[in-house]
Amino acid sequence: MPDDLPESGARRWVDSHCHLQLAGGEEHIVRARAAGVDWMVCVGTDLESSESATALADRHPDVYAAVGLHPHDASKFAAEWPMLEPLAVSDACIAIGECGFDLFYEHSPRDEQETAFRFQIRLAKHTHKPLVIHSRDAWDDTFRVLDDEGVPERTIFHCFTGGPEEAAAAIERGCYLSFSGIVSFKNADALREAARLTPGDRVLVETDSPFLTPEPHRGTPNEPALVVAVGAALARARGAEAGEIAELTRANAVRIFGVDR
Repeated sequence: MPDDLPESGARRWVDSHCHLQLAGGEEHIVRARAAGVDWMVCVGTDLESSESATALADRHPDVYAAVGLHPHDASKFAAEWPMLEPLAVSDACIAIGECGFDLFYEHSPRDEQETAFRFQIRLAKHTHKPLVIHSRDAWDDTFRVLDDEGVPERTIFHCFTGGPEEAAAAIERGCYLSFSGIVSFKNADALREAARLTPGDRVLVETDSPFLTPEPHRGTPNEPALVVAVGAALARARGAEAGEIAELTRANAVRIFGVDR
C-alpha cells in the first residue's frame, strides 16, 4: 500500500468505480477522505460482493453501492439472480452492474454472459438507474446487445479500454466513458487519444481498486485514494489541469448517479 499518496489540495474527487469489499475496506475509506475523495461507488460483481457493497454503503455516508453480476460470474445467474434483483431495485443500490462481456478470459460461457447482460440492461431501464458496463475484447458483442435492447439513458463504460473508434461508437450511443489507472500506463497511447476526444460531459474517473494501480504507484494494491493519481494522468492526456478534471468528473458523477453531497 503506498504511503506517498498524491496531494489533492482542496479538490473533491469521485471514484466512480471501486471494490472496497475486496481489499482495504474501512481503512481505504479513511485514506480516501484524507486524499480529497468526496465519495465513491463500491461495485458488486455477484451476490456476496453486492451484499458487502450495500453493507459498506449503509455504514458510510460517502460510499454508494452498485449491484450486479459480472460477466466472469454470469454462470451464477440462475442461482443468484432471484436474490440479486431485489437488492438491485432497492434504495440501497444506485446503479446496476457491473455487467457485460469479458471474452479475454471467458470464465463464463459467452451465451450466459449475454443472458445476464440483457437482464441487467432491462433492469436498469425499468428502475431508471445507471448501467455499469464491463467490456473486454468484446466491442462487437457489447454494441450488438446494447443496440438490440436499447441503451439505458445513463450508461457507463467502466474502465474504458478502447481507442478513438470504440470511444466514438460509445459516445454516439449516449454513453459515458470512465477512465482508470490504465490511462497512466506507457503503452496506452490509443486510450489517451480516446480520452482526448471524449466530450467533457461524458468523462468519469475511477480506480477499479484493488486492481489497475496507476503510475507511479504500480506494484502496490490500488485504492480509492489513488483516484487523484488517475485524475492527474487523465488531465495530462486531455491537456487540462487536475483541478479542472476533478471538478468536471465530479459534476458528471453527480448527474449520472444522482448523488449530490
